Amino acid sequence: MRALVAGVLFGVMGLVAAPVQAALPLSAGGADGFTIAPMLERVTPAVVNIAVRSHTTVHNPLLQDPFFRQFFNIPDVPEQRVQQAAGSGVIVDAGRGYVVTNNHVVKGADEIVVTLKDRRRLKAKLVGSDPGTDVALLRIEADGLTALPIGDSEAVRVGDFVAAIGNPFGLGQTVTAGIVSALGRSGLRIEGYENFIQTDASINPGNSGGALVNFQGELIGINTAIIGPSGGNVGIGFAVPSSMVKAVVRQLADHGEVRRGRLGVEVQDLTPDLAESLDGAAAVSGAEGALISKVLPDSPAAGADLRQGDVVVGVDGAPVRGASDLRNRIGLTAIGTDVVLDVVRDRAHRSVTVRIGR
Repeated sequence: MRALVAGVLFGVMGLVAAPVQAALPLSAGGADGFTIAPMLERVTPAVVNIAVRSHTTVHNPLLQDPFFRQFFNIPDVPEQRVQQAAGSGVIVDAGRGYVVTNNHVVKGADEIVVTLKDRRRLKAKLVGSDPGTDVALLRIEADGLTALPIGDSEAVRVGDFVAAIGNPFGLGQTVTAGIVSALGRSGLRIEGYENFIQTDASINPGNSGGALVNFQGELIGINTAIIGPSGGNVGIGFAVPSSMVKAVVRQLADHGEVRRGRLGVEVQDLTPDLAESLDGAAAVSGAEGALISKVLPDSPAAGADLRQGDVVVGVDGAPVRGASDLRNRIGLTAIGTDVVLDVVRDRAHRSVTVRIGR
């Protein structure tokens, strides 16, 4: 889990999207009163605790002095210190034993141990990780695993009820609940590709890599960071959306890394002032989109006849609200994939097909 401002940094395929509804579960308000217990009974076996052990070299300036080592008869061997950290993870494919967590939870790990809800302890293998999105994929071998179904984070709305499940402070599996507070958060300088879901569900140290689920029991995000002056929860937590997680996991499973594609353009946010200077582009695009300020020669964009001054407002039917939005979508699209861009040029929409390059 990452804490911003005065906080601290700490750690700890069947990917079919399904529509997300804002309604409460059927059991809510029934004979047993308001409860999400039936939903949690289904999904909590898919959320695991992760223990990480790593070794670091201790650099004591005195130990670097050969005369000091000789005088006190200290061996010329760097001192090693064992570090342990705790975090969380989510089983997303029971058949293959795939577990999603944060990259910062398992970074530099020498040993990763996953503990299931039924208390089985299993050694995990790192399949691959992506620092750019802070997502990592582990693999465990066990029978009787439960996978969490993947929801469609694109359908999430502010005000939707959510629950955060993880291992805060190493206490063991814990559930907190709240609502989606905001969508598309970026510019937090947490990671390279930012499109966070913000929630007021309590997220604390050790929740890193845990599940953010809707009240239908679908994974809509991987809990990643908090803003907390003391390193604890103040009601502002962030999760990597499931749409981004799904794209990263697919590439990690196939290649062990994310092979990012490119268009070959330089872009900036379309502001109302820029839109007005573009002779009325705001009337067409709603003053949202990514303005192409430069097209690189011999690039996929140049081959598709994208031009300086074009405004990209959609990718494969999904809206593009700014430069970071376009960068996220293209950067997580597999190389060689054809994408259809909705482009505003001369006050008119046009569709441009571009093959993502390396």
